[in-house]
Amino acid sequence: MGKSFVTVSITGLRGSAPQDIGAKMIATSDGLDFGTVGGGKVEAHCINYSKKLLADDKVSAISHTWNLQKDIGMTCGGEVSFFFEVMRPKPLWSIVVFGAGHISQELTQLLLRLDCDLTVIDNRIEWLDKIKDNKNLTKIHAKEMSEALVNISDNSYVALMTMGHAYDVPILHKALNERSFPYLAVIGSQSKRNRMEAELKELGLNEDKINSFICPIGEKIGSNHPGEIAISIAAQLLRHRDK
Repeated sequence: MGKSFVTVSITGLRGSAPQDIGAKMIATSDGLDFGTVGGGKVEAHCINYSKKLLADDKVSAISHTWNLQKDIGMTCGGEVSFFFEVMRPKPLWSIVVFGAGHISQELTQLLLRLDCDLTVIDNRIEWLDKIKDNKNLTKIHAKEMSEALVNISDNSYVALMTMGHAYDVPILHKALNERSFPYLAVIGSQSKRNRMEAELKELGLNEDKINSFICPIGEKIGSNHPGEIAISIAAQLLRHRDK
């Protein structure tokens, strides 16, 4: 994901000022990035104000007129009007896969071709190591995979494809009991789902929460080949993202 920034433009002048109408600069949380609106105190004032805007998610654009002497502390007494526009890049689509087995290996290859932020979690380091590194990939080695939920954002699409339901249930229970994800799905058959539902009910989850996860995962297409299962899962992820 790119970095947020503010474009600052001079839109009006009265009296003397260090720059003309139309002058622009770009400021980030680190300070001046490009351009100028006059340098010195006026530019420093705009940079500091831009940093405040970046820290406030509610503001997207705002205009200000400042007296250079009274508001900024310059010797000249002109007034300058500025237009501040905050640009915040859209976050990448967050997908989290629990399990790095055969189907996960196929799925990660597909997903990393998309514009997404992918996290793969497993308690087997040797399987995580089989997945090629990528700038949009995070690999988490966790002895207790359910504990890794703390590292996952609420807008993540979560797919469980661990070594079996004994690993899935603790993750499911914690996810359903403590979190709310837009997509939560588990690989397996209908009989596996029935068994997991019974165990989740024994753990105290209500029917609404138990019914909120998907299992079997994936669209009803293709064969049982790992590559085709991965395609069906990717298709389902896209459908849920775009609905």
